Amino acid sequence: MSDVAPESAPESPAEDGNAKPYSVSELAFALKRTLEDAYGFVRLRGEISKVTNHANGHVYLTLKDERAAIDGVVWKGQVRGLSIRPEQGLEVIVTGKITAYPAGSRYQIVIETMEAAGMGALLAQLERLKAKLAAEGLFAPQRKQPLPSMPAVVGVITSPTGAVIRDILHRIRDRWPCRVIVWPVVVQGDQAAAQVSAAIRGFCALDPAGKIPRPDVLIVARGGGSVEDLWAFNDEGLARAVVDCTIPLISAVGHETDTTLIDFVSDRRAPTPTAAAEMATPVLAELKAAVSDLGGRMHRCGGRVVEDRRAHVAHAERALQRVPDLVRLAEQRFDIVSGRLTAALAKNVAAHERDLVAVASRLSPLLLQRPQAVQRQRLDAVAVRLGPAVKRGVERAAERLGALSKLYVSVDPDRPLQRGFARVARADGTLVRAGAELVSGEKVAMTFGDKVTRGAVVDGETADPTAARPAPKAAKARKPANSAQGDLF
Repeated sequence: MSDVAPESAPESPAEDGNAKPYSVSELAFALKRTLEDAYGFVRLRGEISKVTNHANGHVYLTLKDERAAIDGVVWKGQVRGLSIRPEQGLEVIVTGKITAYPAGSRYQIVIETMEAAGMGALLAQLERLKAKLAAEGLFAPQRKQPLPSMPAVVGVITSPTGAVIRDILHRIRDRWPCRVIVWPVVVQGDQAAAQVSAAIRGFCALDPAGKIPRPDVLIVARGGGSVEDLWAFNDEGLARAVVDCTIPLISAVGHETDTTLIDFVSDRRAPTPTAAAEMATPVLAELKAAVSDLGGRMHRCGGRVVEDRRAHVAHAERALQRVPDLVRLAEQRFDIVSGRLTAALAKNVAAHERDLVAVASRLSPLLLQRPQAVQRQRLDAVAVRLGPAVKRGVERAAERLGALSKLYVSVDPDRPLQRGFARVARADGTLVRAGAELVSGEKVAMTFGDKVTRGAVVDGETADPTAARPAPKAAKARKPANSAQGDLF
């Protein structure tokens, strides 16, 4: 590279005889353009070390051999397309272009593709991935789903142009005519794993009642090939898509001796695609024959049961007597019992009649009159003793009643009203006991013997608004006949 000059080199030396100086940036970017032009496509083989998965999706690594090392970078847009996952210690062959990093005066390779350098490296990477998934329990038999016995819809994920799909369709058509939905994918290359994973998720996302029904079982199929041809089915992302699949899945990748990672995580593994079709579907003719055989067995069992019951009835019939004999025997017993019943009733009536006559002979009117006379004598004696006492009690009660009547008359509040007195009450119903309690203008009610008059107090006197006449002269107070009356008023 000594014969490559920077693009910005001067056309002629300066007047002082010295070369024109360059800035560091000019020289760095000139070298960067030179490297990219001279090494636009490079294929390198080396061992990966110092792998760094950046948060933005880029992968930074170092490729080395026994005597040298070179930095490498895989942009996040290229990471998904890599056929293998970069791991430390893995020997790989990468393709890309050489470029420089001006900020650090370093050169690096921008990797576009990556593949394992040998079969040993591929198998070592596969074994590490298998151990990782097994430790997570993805190979456990407990998580595998059972296959449906009679699927109505079968989903097949395979290449639409190969012989595999024709073998599967032919086998299903012969065994169990049902609907088959094919999701076309590539089954080899860098895009195979992503397309198969998308097909599995697409089948799981279908609506069972939609235009395209959701399959009852899935078959992932591919014909035989080398380890490199089948390597897409060892992808970790594809294996996890199979684990997350909610539809029972059968793996039929390669021949019977071929084993891929998808075989360990699938619900069933088939040695060939044809065997997968046989696992997914029953044989209609065998089911019909089995149903027919069960129907025949059911009829034969029913016939034997009827015959056994008929034999039991015939045996019981022989052991029983004839119906007329049974009826006659019952009639005879009924006649005997009815005859005995008539005689027994007559005998019972006669016995009761004798008992009644014996009891009636001992009864007479004197038996009832004697207790009545004794009780009458006792009553007369009690009346003689109680007469004076009762009379005295009645007289004392009459005297007490008279005294209470006089007391009631003396305390009757309305009796003085009949002698010209009046009862004065306020508007709220409270009695006025002294004239000093009244004020001018206060409403009062005066109750007389014959009516109630309402009015207002004026200058210490009561004015009746309904009658404007002079008050009559007060009569001379008479001394009450009863001294108690004077005490109350």
